[in-house]
Amino acid sequence: MDFNLTVFLVIAVVAGAAWLVWSNAKPGSEGTVIAAQRNAVYQTISPQQYKADFAGTPHLLLDVRTPEEFAGGHIAGAVNISLQTLPQRLETLPKDQPIVLYCRSGNRSNQAAQIMARAGFTQLYDLGGIIDWRAQGYPVQ
Repeated sequence: MDFNLTVFLVIAVVAGAAWLVWSNAKPGSEGTVIAAQRNAVYQTISPQQYKADFAGTPHLLLDVRTPEEFAGGHIAGAVNISLQTLPQRLETLPKDQPIVLYCRSGNRSNQAAQIMARAGFTQLYDLGGIIDWRAQGYPVQ
C-alpha cells in the first residue's frame, strides 16, 4: 500500500472516532456526560442542580479532599474520603444509590469519578469544587 494512502486512512479513522465522541456529548455543564468506561457513566452537576435534584433523596455526598481541608469547611452531610485513600475504600461505598463527589476545584472529584466508574459504580455525579459552591452563596460547615 502507498505510504500517502496509509497516512490518509489513519487520519480518517482518527478523525471519525473523534467525531463520534464529540457528536455524542451533550452541550452545557449540567448533565454533561464526561466519561463512559465499562458502561459506567458520570455527570457533572451544578450546585443548583444538586440542591434541586438531591434534596430529600437518599444519596452519598462524598468529599474527596484531605481530612485537613474537610475540617476547614465542608458541605453539610458530606462524608470525607480523600482521593489518595479512595481506591482502598471502594468496598465501603454503596453501589445501590447515587454518589455525588466534590473537592476544592473539581480536579480531584473528576479523578475520583473516573476511579469509581472503572470500579463499576454507575450512579456518579461530579459536583465539582467547593469553591463554586461557596461562590453560589451556599453554606459550609
